[in-house]
Parts: sequence; structure tokens; C-alpha cells
Amino acid sequence: MAAAVKAYAEIELAWRDPAETLSRVADRPWAIGFISGGERARWSYVAAEPEATLVVDPADPTDAFSALAALAGPAVAATPDGPPFQGGVAGLLAYEFGDRVERLGLARLEGWPDLACGRYAALIAFDHARGRLLAVGRGADDAAAQARARQAAGWLARPTTPPQALDARLAADDGDRYEAAVAEVTRRIAAGEIFQANIARRWQGRLPPRARPVDLMARLAAASPAPFAAYFALPDRVVVSNSPERFIEMRRTADGLVARTEPIKGTAPRGDGPAEDAANAAALLASEKDRAENLMIVDLMRNDLSRVCRPGEVKTPELFRVASFANVHHLVSTVTGRLSPGRTAVDLLRAAFPPGSITGAPKVQAMQVIAGLEAPRGPFFGAMFLLGADGAFDSNVLIRSAAFTRSPEGWAVEARAGAGIVADSQPVLERRETEAKISALAAALGSPAQ
Repeated sequence: MAAAVKAYAEIELAWRDPAETLSRVADRPWAIGFISGGERARWSYVAAEPEATLVVDPADPTDAFSALAALAGPAVAATPDGPPFQGGVAGLLAYEFGDRVERLGLARLEGWPDLACGRYAALIAFDHARGRLLAVGRGADDAAAQARARQAAGWLARPTTPPQALDARLAADDGDRYEAAVAEVTRRIAAGEIFQANIARRWQGRLPPRARPVDLMARLAAASPAPFAAYFALPDRVVVSNSPERFIEMRRTADGLVARTEPIKGTAPRGDGPAEDAANAAALLASEKDRAENLMIVDLMRNDLSRVCRPGEVKTPELFRVASFANVHHLVSTVTGRLSPGRTAVDLLRAAFPPGSITGAPKVQAMQVIAGLEAPRGPFFGAMFLLGADGAFDSNVLIRSAAFTRSPEGWAVEARAGAGIVADSQPVLERRETEAKISALAAALGSPAQ
């Protein structure tokens, strides 16, 4: 059970770059960062040295949802003028964590837990809108909270090194094999088994000596900023994500607890010049295929939220917004709902995981199709999350992500990118879509996508 953390303290410091700050603690197990970039950037966070941790391995029979709720403890009131995340639980949900929602017997990616998270009483919050940096602490009393804030401020004095050359030389899985998997999904759609499934492709490589996974984070933040980028270090593994996609958010409002999800479905490449770029975005917005693909996932997410939201309160305030990133345009929609009385963020997570945009519709059957066509996903297409001391929640979808594994030879790296397959999908175009999606990550790793 979590210790009482009612007291809150903050120390305002001179502005630092979030990615550079993360690099000062990144090599320590349990270091975590949420580095928000681009037009929607407002808050970034760096945390380390959690006061408690939780790891649920695949064979562990623990009720992981109950364990997560116990680690977080009872919600306490947030400080009104503080950052949205004022300490609490943060970590990683592997894609196969979904096997704890629907028992499908999913195989696991070796070495990766279903759930790994820590309870962070010290963190640094970056307010991009106001250029403010806050060292934040929580504790049982004011003195304990101040000590935690000073602990976080001390991280800024730690040494760091400039990012090293990466040159990972990624090699892609066979493209013909991927196209055959797409064709198999379209066959199953035609047979009426599913309506849509997200099928992914894999790239693998190795970092050169002295290069660190956090160097990738720094490169992405500079060249391809994304609103839901994240970093998480375990003792021998690291996840780096340049995600553009929010999974689920829950926040307290005057009208109660409000849930939000922002699924991405529909993709077009950026153009070589302003005219071509605008034409690509307009074509995406007009594409019946992409709009239908997006709408299927909107309907799925509406169904997921309705499990824990008040009847009649699940709405779609935004449909088919074009969001532009360094390498692609996306269609993004928004679904919201008010939670039913007594429901919490953990209930919302149980209702919605894994994300609909990277599974398909119907979700459970799509997951079974995916399991027959892909290697276990592990951290890919799972989520990284923040569960605040006040009970609020936010999370990303782990797309545009790389997973690193340490060995005596150094850091091995793997990345994946997928595409939503529907009835009229063309295998070669879906393969090219995966290459467009991975291109920014591959370029940051020093290896053009193939």
C-alpha cells in the first residue's frame, strides 16, 4: 500500500531542455521521461529514484490491476497551481498486458514484463508554455515533500555527455512476408471474421559502442518532436517512444471524472514542398478508405469507454482532424465520456486496454489474428502512463518506438511499425505506409528505412 503523500512542494529553477535533463539520469534503472514536443506541447516530466516499484511478469498470477491501484494508493487533492502530474505512479504496459483483460493465451516477447512501474515522489516538471521548470516533491509532511523536491533539483547537477553517433544500421523483416500477411488479413475480412486489424513489421539493429538509448531520445526531440514521446529504463532494457498518439486520459473537472481518447487511423506521407504537402493532407482528409478505417476505431473506443462511463455520456467532439508530423500526416479523432460513480482510472484502463488503434475490430478477434501473424509485441503497441497522486491518468500508444536490450556486445535495438488493414487494403501500399511511419525513427538511428 502506498504511503501517505498529502504534502506537496515545488522549487522553481532556471529553464533546462527536457531531453538534456533526462540524459543526466537516463542510465539509472527506473529513470522515466515524458517529453512533449510539437504544437501541442505543454508539459514534460523527468523522474527517477522511485520510492517503490512494481513488476508483473507474464507468469505472475497477481491481479495486476489491483496491484497497480494498491501501489498508487488513495487519491489526494492536487495543488491547484501545480503541474498536471504532481508525483504518483508511472511506467510501462506491454501489449500482452491485454491478456489480463481477455485471456487469449498470448505468447510473450522474451524478457519483457507485462507491467513495470514505479511510484515517484520526486520529479522535474517542464512548462513549455511559460518556460518554467519545477522540481516537485511529495511526502507525508512538508519537510518530506521539500526533501523530495531538493532531491529532484539535485539531478540537474549530474554530469551528462553530448549525444553520440548512432548508426544502428537497421535491417527490416522481409517485405514480401509482410505483404503476404496483409493479404491474409484482407482474406479474413472478406470471410467476415474481422473488419480491421493492425499488422506490424519489424526492424532490428545494434548501437555502436558508447552510444546510449537516450541519445535517440535527444535526436527525436530535436528533429521530429511528438506530443506523447516517452523514455523508460529498466535494469537491462529501455523503451524510447516518439509517439504522436494519446491512448486514454482521465482528469477531474467540475462535472466529475472525464475520460478522453484520441485514436489515430489514416496516414499519408509529407510532401516534398508546400503544394504537394497540402495536397497530401487534403487527399487524406477526403479518403473514404482512411475515414472508414478511423471511424471503425472510433466506434470501438466509444464501446470501450461506455463500459465505465455514464449512459449517454460518451461523445465524439472531434472527427477526422488532420495532424501533421515530421514524416506523415494522420487522421485523429477524439472520444470523451464521464465516468460512472465509483469508477477510477484503473477501471478505465481495464475497459480500454490494449488500444483499439493498434488492434482492430472486433478487438478480441483482431488480437487473435495478429497473434497468428506477428511475433509477440512486448512493449510495442502497449502504452506508457502517468497515474497521478490525485488519481488523474494519461497515457500514450507505443507507436514510433524502439526497444533496447543490453548484452555483452552492447545495445541491440528493435523497432516496429504497423498499418491498419481493411477490406480494400493493397499489400504494397500498406508496406510503404509502414516505411513512411518508421522513417523519422530510422533516420534518427542513422539508418534509412527500407
